[in-house]
Amino acid sequence: MYYDQLVAPAVAVRWPNLPHAAGRLGSGSDVLGFDDAVSRDHDWGLRLNFLVDADMVAQVEAHLDRVLPDRFSGHPIRFPTTWDPHMRHRVQVEDVRSFVRSRTGANASASLSVTDWLSLTGQAVLEVTAGKIFVDTAGELTAARERLAWYPDDLWTYVVATDWARLAQELPFVGRAAERGDDLGSRVIASRLAGVAMHLAHLLERRWPPYSKWAGTSLNQLPRAGAAATSLHRALGATDWQTREQGLVNALRTLHRLQGHVGLPTVADPVAPFWDRRYRGIRDEVVTGLEASITDPAVRALPRGVGSVEQWSDNVDVLVNPTRRLPSHAPGDPPMAR
Repeated sequence: MYYDQLVAPAVAVRWPNLPHAAGRLGSGSDVLGFDDAVSRDHDWGLRLNFLVDADMVAQVEAHLDRVLPDRFSGHPIRFPTTWDPHMRHRVQVEDVRSFVRSRTGANASASLSVTDWLSLTGQAVLEVTAGKIFVDTAGELTAARERLAWYPDDLWTYVVATDWARLAQELPFVGRAAERGDDLGSRVIASRLAGVAMHLAHLLERRWPPYSKWAGTSLNQLPRAGAAATSLHRALGATDWQTREQGLVNALRTLHRLQGHVGLPTVADPVAPFWDRRYRGIRDEVVTGLEASITDPAVRALPRGVGSVEQWSDNVDVLVNPTRRLPSHAPGDPPMAR
């Protein structure tokens, strides 16, 4: 209603038939569809993304600042936010390329490189692809969203293999730490592995994972991988390491079965004894089988177990800032701030 009844007519009076896209994109729980009444306690009001050619951005922004009222249908139009204390309208006027780059760090008007793909976080992509588009007369935003819809197949296989490699690194420690009297350490390791399993669940469903606040909510909505949630709950609620480990094992077996259903390589059982000890680990063949199916030489050359940026770092200041995630800028693009 805000776009249809107020913003679009206000722009059309000045620029009839202006090519543009409009929608609710970017950050915010409402973009993901997870907002509730609590979400209104800060940064709340009418927000809209209005995307035009780069040479029109300043003019449209200034025009809307002049003509928009303070409220529409009982809701605030002009309000401060945590990142901008000024009372101003929150129609974010940008060009498509700048908007996508500000979220992902990538130029989505062209094919993405291997480095570009691995620098993406699920949340960054969702800020471009998850929200509603109200109109896209030029089609540029729609094309960018389609280009970012999911990894190329070989890169998908690689990041799936990376999650299994991460699981293999620490699964036996859940029991080992507890048997040495460190139950707290065992719980911390189990929690970290549950997070990896949740990430893997999203990968197998070909769904970009949101940031941590909404990871469990999103997992529960996955049509097939969401079945692993019950076992993960059991693992994290366990008071003994055997139940904790078994919960993780059950979840991983559930996900491994799904891996076969989606057409990725599998083994008879992803779980095996860890040497002669009574703990469980991940069979190396789970990872090597996935790696062997990759045909792109650039992807085959990537190091095992490193993966995408959100697989090798949980530092929020890195994950939310594309200039800290990308090692360099693309040819022909201006240098990015460091």
